[in-house]
Amino acid sequence: MPGPLEGIRVVEIGFWVAGPSAAAILCDWGAEVIKIEPPNGDPLRGVAASVVGWPLPINPPFELDNRGKRSIALNLETEEGRTIARTLIDKADVLVTNLRPKVLETAGLTYERLRETNRGLVYCQMTGYGPDGPNRDRAAYDVGAFWSRAGVAASLTPEGAELPQQRAGLGDHVAGRDAAGAVCAALLARSRTGEGQRVAVSLIRAGIYTIGWDVNVALRLKFMVQPYDRHHAVNPLIGCYQAGDERWFWLLLLQGDRHWPDLCRAIEREDLLKDDRFADIGRRGLNAPALVDELDKVFATKGLDEWGQAFDKENVWWAPVNSISDVVSDPVVQEAGAFVDVPGPEGPIQGVATPADFYGTPWQPQGYVPELGQHTEEILLELDYDWDKIVALKEGGTIP
Repeated sequence: MPGPLEGIRVVEIGFWVAGPSAAAILCDWGAEVIKIEPPNGDPLRGVAASVVGWPLPINPPFELDNRGKRSIALNLETEEGRTIARTLIDKADVLVTNLRPKVLETAGLTYERLRETNRGLVYCQMTGYGPDGPNRDRAAYDVGAFWSRAGVAASLTPEGAELPQQRAGLGDHVAGRDAAGAVCAALLARSRTGEGQRVAVSLIRAGIYTIGWDVNVALRLKFMVQPYDRHHAVNPLIGCYQAGDERWFWLLLLQGDRHWPDLCRAIEREDLLKDDRFADIGRRGLNAPALVDELDKVFATKGLDEWGQAFDKENVWWAPVNSISDVVSDPVVQEAGAFVDVPGPEGPIQGVATPADFYGTPWQPQGYVPELGQHTEEILLELDYDWDKIVALKEGGTIP
């Protein structure tokens, strides 16, 4: 099936993850995406090999954020390369880019310049700290803008603990989803007005919105929410515990007073209902270390499978703490549609699904990840370049 964005043309000028992931979502949803890469390629193409120290036959991170696209290799430092890029954008509905503003200005690819010849263009600009302020060209990555400066890492770190490491691409993928939604909203507005517009998504804004509850408390009440460990939760009934087989799980009893009797029945400790220290959600919070200690002792007596059966029987809400290996084999994950078959060079391969489904216009991955410049000549021919001109472009260093 073509997906809800069938007929939409997207040009991507992006590196690494944030911009490419936004374009990848649009591609999964049915848009035609042309990825403009420099002659030496998007640097993410080589990152897997550089991390492990030797060449790899595949690059799964790059596959996820670039499947289904067509790749044209262009040297945007040449005037002819910039002309080709502008021609492609003139024929597009959307431009997605996470190049720094100063680079776009140098290449003549600002929104103001491009809208002169394409009034309907939706120009999606992704940056670390916003495209218009004094820090618009500051180097960021998601580790800097999303994880560090937006407060996400600190909000997960109790006092005295070491800061956790961010998983690769975490903030980029959050921002990429935001950008895909912003593009679709701008396309909807264009359907009413006929006019495109510039939209902007920054990694720092994506990070702050991710922990927006804590930040809004600080704004409204001038009260700083402090991170806490599992022994000092305001409600210890929504926290993590370890079963006797050393597998961790999370209790999800947000409405503590409602679910406290259910938990006591499930663990066969209805005597705790009579303990004044745990009589209501307030006192359980004040006595959290004692309650966590009590529950730890109980949960150590059985494995997680047994506890899971007991929880389900008594309507105790819970979830296992999955490793990545657990995730890929979890039947609940499979049933949720988290994985999708992607057309591969030798048949379908399994990949991660983008996180939305459309029941009237179902989507599917449109193809395998392109090789660097795989479609360069094909795209140039579509732009009415003949082979003599294409050879001249090669000789002049515009294309590899």
